[in-house]
Amino acid sequence: MRTSIATVCLSGTLEEKMRACADAGFDGVEIFEPDLLVSPSSPEQIRALAESLGLTLDLYQPFRDFEGVDGPLLDANLERARAKFELMNRLGIGTMLLCSNVGTATIDDDAVAAEHLRLLGGLAAGYGVKVAYEALAWGRYVNDFEHAQRIVDLADHPQIGTCLDSFHILSRGWDPAAIEKIPAEKIFFVQLADAPELSLDVLSWSRHYRVFPGEGAFDLVRFMAHLVRSGYDGPVSLEVFNDVFRQTAEDRTAVDAMRSLIWLEERTASYLGQHDGGTQYPMSLATLPGVAEPTGFNFAEVKAGNPDAVSELLYQLGFTFAGRHRSKPVQLWTSGTARVIINGQQAGGMEPGISALGLDVQDPLAAASRAVQLRASPVPRRSQADEQVLQAVFAPDSTEVFLCEATADGTAAWADEFGPAETCGAQTGGQPAQPLISAIDHINLSQPWQHFDEAVLFYESTLSLTPIASQEVPSPMGLVRSQVMRSADGGVRLALNIAPLIVESGPGGAEYPQHVAFTSTDLIATARSAAERGLRFLPVPANYYEDLAARFRLDTGFLAELQELNLLYDRDGDGAFLHFYTGTVGNVFFEVVERRGGYEGYGAPNAPVRLASQYLASRGEPNRKDG
Repeated sequence: MRTSIATVCLSGTLEEKMRACADAGFDGVEIFEPDLLVSPSSPEQIRALAESLGLTLDLYQPFRDFEGVDGPLLDANLERARAKFELMNRLGIGTMLLCSNVGTATIDDDAVAAEHLRLLGGLAAGYGVKVAYEALAWGRYVNDFEHAQRIVDLADHPQIGTCLDSFHILSRGWDPAAIEKIPAEKIFFVQLADAPELSLDVLSWSRHYRVFPGEGAFDLVRFMAHLVRSGYDGPVSLEVFNDVFRQTAEDRTAVDAMRSLIWLEERTASYLGQHDGGTQYPMSLATLPGVAEPTGFNFAEVKAGNPDAVSELLYQLGFTFAGRHRSKPVQLWTSGTARVIINGQQAGGMEPGISALGLDVQDPLAAASRAVQLRASPVPRRSQADEQVLQAVFAPDSTEVFLCEATADGTAAWADEFGPAETCGAQTGGQPAQPLISAIDHINLSQPWQHFDEAVLFYESTLSLTPIASQEVPSPMGLVRSQVMRSADGGVRLALNIAPLIVESGPGGAEYPQHVAFTSTDLIATARSAAERGLRFLPVPANYYEDLAARFRLDTGFLAELQELNLLYDRDGDGAFLHFYTGTVGNVFFEVVERRGGYEGYGAPNAPVRLASQYLASRGEPNRKDG
């Protein structure tokens, strides 16, 4: 499949956009006219740049408000088109996008529109270029791709064809199955965009909220399947108008865009394989190494210049110090199959924060290969001859994602590189025969609001994690949106939170905190043990427990125990959820949870309590339990 992207998708100058597209692996680009108009480069220089980058210039766009006008305006439009065709020859572009008229059309007559397109086709032929007619969803008289195709058929000119745009088709609810009826040779160009479900006028929706495939709600796999069945084999291009994308780094956005197309290509190939068997089509669709979803967390890593505060928290929670790495300034703490690494490499003066996570997968090499083909960057890592070679890639937020070989007993071969377990500033102690904390339940990572959709796409496409319906919870700093990515059996739960735009957290400010949540077999016993070891729990206000009593009619003794230990509680039709939080050190804190019955949530009703308490703590303000 030949890939292309409109320069309107990206920030930066035209030249910067083209370089970013080439680096991301696109075959070609569409030149968005306003980008060319403000460029200091001549059309010949832009053409030469594309050639040096290995890019084709696939489309010049947009040409607007042409057909359905009276005679004098038609003559002016043809002169305007002549100038653009001459420009396209200088650029070396063979196809121009013609949008259906939205502003100047006064004649609602298909025969007239077809005659105007025929005239345009005759003019285009003199310059050796083609015109792709696109039905805009808000076109004055033509807003349906089937209607546009009827006009193209009436025009009956070899230089006149159609452009199919998924947004204009799917936003209006048109059935894309009719694409298969269009002769492949008359489909001159295809543009793709996804979009979230919004109750908004279609023009505003299109101009501000389009996203890359897989980041919205449109069924682009089915759209692509109809396109492939039509016999089309030209460029598949992204045309995404999005305020956020045009404000963020063009190289990062281009990678996100390319990842979305690669994943869509794979899903389309799979869909056609399931529904069409071995049918061969002109468009060749590439596939990726197939990988099963991860089965569990292998470890969580916290990077810190000074590990003492983190190791103290882990000791208080009941973790056992399992030793230092034999060649690196790295500690390992364990409880059951929960493993936390405290990494001091190149961390001088760094406040504690989550830097990496390890996932158990069946085939680490295949999983890493898939991630790299989806444009993830490998993590450079030096290993000595007697150390495990671990596969890892960077997530969009720079978190390192390690792909570790799953074992039947939950052990990790790399753990043998740590030891002996001498003291490390916090008290140690032998691992209990049956530790109260047994595993990592979930990891919560905050994401910049500009890149939230990118993060969701990354974890879904590279690791086969499924996004669960997102939730929004209020905090003193603004609404926090949380999107859980999880494996089918819940062995991996990853919560991605959009951090508020402005986060002030004491003098100088701080990043939005992230955390690791551990599973406990007995939360109350874990909390009492932690209290005996000196853990300072995140305080919970008395008002919360009054509300808890009103909502759930809990036993008074149980409620008093919850309040005494700063524990939180939630319940649904499937079970109950108990949890508590530690204080925050640097940019990280810990949570311990106990799931009872079939409870699968995360205590979302309690999130505002946690966020408010952390807000007060960050300012050194008291959080009085007596109300």
